[in-house]
Amino acid sequence: MSEDGNDVDVVVVGGGIGGLANALALTGKGLRVRVLEQASEFGEVGAGLQIAPNCTRILDRWGLLDEIKSLGVLPESIVMKDAVDADVLTRLDLHDVERRYGFPYMVIHRSDLHGTLLRACRRAGVDLVNDVTVTAYEQAEGGAVAVHDGGREFGEIVLAADGLHSVARRILSDDRPVSSAYVAYRGAIPVDRVADLDVRLKDVVVYVGPRCHFVQYPLRHGEMFNQVAVFESPKARAGEEDWGTPDELDGAFEATCAQVRAGLPLMWRDRWWRMFDRDPLTDWVRGRIALTGDAAHPPLQYLAQGAVMAIEDAWVLAEHVGAQGVTGSAASGTPTGVDWDAALAAYNAVRPEHCRRVLTTARSWGDLWHHDGDKRLWRNEVLRDRDVYDYDYVDWLFGPTALTPGELPPMYPSRARSTG
Repeated sequence: MSEDGNDVDVVVVGGGIGGLANALALTGKGLRVRVLEQASEFGEVGAGLQIAPNCTRILDRWGLLDEIKSLGVLPESIVMKDAVDADVLTRLDLHDVERRYGFPYMVIHRSDLHGTLLRACRRAGVDLVNDVTVTAYEQAEGGAVAVHDGGREFGEIVLAADGLHSVARRILSDDRPVSSAYVAYRGAIPVDRVADLDVRLKDVVVYVGPRCHFVQYPLRHGEMFNQVAVFESPKARAGEEDWGTPDELDGAFEATCAQVRAGLPLMWRDRWWRMFDRDPLTDWVRGRIALTGDAAHPPLQYLAQGAVMAIEDAWVLAEHVGAQGVTGSAASGTPTGVDWDAALAAYNAVRPEHCRRVLTTARSWGDLWHHDGDKRLWRNEVLRDRDVYDYDYVDWLFGPTALTPGELPPMYPSRARSTG
């Protein structure tokens, strides 16, 4: 579609969780949105993910929480154990978490969350386009352009939800993804395959070990069981190409407890993932082009906030647009009336700082999980001393999403930060 004949107000590049969330949120404010997806079909790969109250709060406001609950699991607790001896170190009572924050903590299959957003976008009339590879972005009079293999798409804004290897991010930074030398194996399997194992089917369990950790939780009403094994790869640290092989997986967990070792044979062993993030960016906007989701803030996984942050991004931008009101649309041949410079400035004033906190804390939290020797013993003592109903570590995450810098909550106190 050319600039002269555009029929949408907003172009979103990328049809993952972040891209669909933005399309849904902005359509809900009266805008016409087109999503450009490189793949031939909309879908998500992977296994489980966790969505905290700061995300389920937004899904509720979009009218999606009941559907999400029908597809996911509401676990009773998050339990952290030492991976070497299986001792319980601390836990979060998730019933009390819901009482405190007003919304639940859930686990859900990634494809189920994505599917819910996709169905909502279709109901809302989002224009969903496949087989489009965006190769460049340009500013234009009154908006911006996504340049792709089949032409050009103009919108009053273009939102780049194009992931870890974002093309649009190059406009703002020449940085590169940062490898942590850690590798993840995943596996979502029928629950009957763990019937003979010592597992908890109502909790999220995290085993933290020397340079490794292991996560288990149920999915799809307890019909599936999700496992994630993460470890430091010696070959990755050495710069070798054949990093993360199954022999490295088994070697990394050789000294862990029986419960962890029993789960390892059930992992998918034909695929594994290198763990990357990027250094935080303080500016996500150039003219009418803005980053969102992993294009702006790909995190390490230790706070389980990757998909959550993408959904928060969408909600914040749409709320600033909605506060102005939409008075026209490209489909009717009139501008939207949105002051996009003001809306994007408001978005850019609050989201990069919150996500900077998450990215940097996730890195330090990963260090904490993977301590060895005396540091491991110190960590275990600190976590055992934590009161189960002490929310210093999560208040800044699980509370309402800030719309302005003044609404950003304080980080957890210095006594909590010292554990990182």
